Amino acid sequence: MNIGELWSIGYFFSETALRQVLEEEAQLQPPIILGLLGAILAFAVLIPYLLGSINSAVVISRLLYHDDVRNHGSGNAGTTNMLRTYGKVAALLTLLGDVLKTVLAVCIGSFTLSAAIGGWIAAFFCMIGHIFPIYYRFRGGKGVLCVATAVAMLSPFAFVCDLLAFIIIVSMTKYVSLGSIFGGLTLPLFVNVENKINPYGTVIEALVAIAMALLILWCHRANIQRIRDGKESKLSFKSKSKKDGEGK
Repeated sequence: MNIGELWSIGYFFSETALRQVLEEEAQLQPPIILGLLGAILAFAVLIPYLLGSINSAVVISRLLYHDDVRNHGSGNAGTTNMLRTYGKVAALLTLLGDVLKTVLAVCIGSFTLSAAIGGWIAAFFCMIGHIFPIYYRFRGGKGVLCVATAVAMLSPFAFVCDLLAFIIIVSMTKYVSLGSIFGGLTLPLFVNVENKINPYGTVIEALVAIAMALLILWCHRANIQRIRDGKESKLSFKSKSKKDGEGK
């Protein structure tokens, strides 16, 4: 079996694995079946959650600046707050770290249960881990970058449409949060459109996309209130170090 087949159908849904299970079905005892299900859940749920819990913003702010980014700006442990608090280098490192952990989580889920099922489930739990990291007292980021990375891997059409929507909204308003909210809310629509032309499309993709959209909206509730009050920070690419920020 090649990598493309593994990505499309997953190991546990492959012809070889299914034939093995069917041939040995009479001999399988409940503990063995439960163990098999447990292994599948571990690769699609637990490992992606633990990977998602590794928050790059917190790690980088602690290692490089001996600080916690959650104590500054919006209090969010994400790329945008890293840019505002520590500058471009810190933001870039945060972006790379969060992208890599999401790629790894989605690959594990996809090669286990297929991209259409395991990949999306793994992406969702990676997002949960990013928002509620077990390593950092369940205080994390908003999960937007995790979602964007996963969607780029699993639904390229939806990613391109959402990216264009994000760029348009941010360029018009300079509110990254508003672009993220709009992109999140339109995600289920674009995923559904791609599913209609994708032979491997499943209802799992649509359900996870809806759950992701609702989570993004919930995570941005404070941003929505600040936008309404005219207090939300606008995007700026001016380099800023923590030391400089404290001196002002």
